[in-house]
Amino acid sequence: MAAIDPAPVILVLGDEELLADRAVSEVIAGVKAADPTAEVHDLPGAKLERGELTRMTSPSLFGDRSVVAIRSAQDLVKDVIAEIVSYAAHPSEETVLVLVHPGGVKGKALVDGVKKAGARVVTVTKLTKPAERLAFVKAEVKRAGRTIGGDAAVALLDAVGNDLRELAAACSQLAFDTPGKTIDEAAVARYHRGRAEVSGFTVADSAVEGRLSEALEQLRWALGTGTAPVLLVSALAGGLRSLAKVGDAPRNLRGGQLASHLGMPPWKVDRVQRQLNGWGPDGLARAIQAAAVADEQVKGGGADPAYALEHMIQTVVANRNGR
Repeated sequence: MAAIDPAPVILVLGDEELLADRAVSEVIAGVKAADPTAEVHDLPGAKLERGELTRMTSPSLFGDRSVVAIRSAQDLVKDVIAEIVSYAAHPSEETVLVLVHPGGVKGKALVDGVKKAGARVVTVTKLTKPAERLAFVKAEVKRAGRTIGGDAAVALLDAVGNDLRELAAACSQLAFDTPGKTIDEAAVARYHRGRAEVSGFTVADSAVEGRLSEALEQLRWALGTGTAPVLLVSALAGGLRSLAKVGDAPRNLRGGQLASHLGMPPWKVDRVQRQLNGWGPDGLARAIQAAAVADEQVKGGGADPAYALEHMIQTVVANRNGR
């Protein structure tokens, strides 16, 4: 992750979660590069209360630097928004404030206020054009110190789909596991054949809906036909994040308003709402933790990726209904 020289106040604006997360990580890396002892405060907007920003940005007796990252800034309450806008006009020299906002109407007063105060804006909107996603794949492979042919990049997009987290995981896996400098179409086919029959999303849907035997059968078929373990973990983790996102949405929003608030197409919101039946917050939290453990294991932290995946699915299904 490349470090950047951060501004006192940075607004990360847009609805592409992967790029937003990376922007925050790059800011933190930039501060840490200048001061390894810098303190990092990372919290969701809904949890920030009035006066906390003042406390976190107050000068230290020892002059230490700090980063305050506020995610989901659209959920900030009115009084806190006013506090942040006021702070942005006269920011602390020792603190970097990062605000992550998906765009849209909610919390627009914050966006307009910090922009007017001179905040640096980093735009992270969805990549909607095929050419943009193709460029993303090539850039991801380059980040890993490799190159990928044009035909191979197109084949990867066709196999994996448009989700940037899935694509990033696929690029990382190919760069790590394939020999040579350039990743060719044959390498893509070797690692991603069979996805038309069983994809990571198919396995994920079965698991979050509590169909254990079906999910395990689909998992074994996916592994047997070449789907990479990291993609299977990524798909399930993404499904669980969608459950959490929809579950935390305001209850007064419906239809298109809800879809716009969540940054999801309406058909996906409907499907996730159906999948939420049977899930409670505690069970969902444990399931997300199981996916995080499996992610570490399939990336080298465990001896048997297939076992790690089966255990993850069993844990996810077991925690449905809040158990």
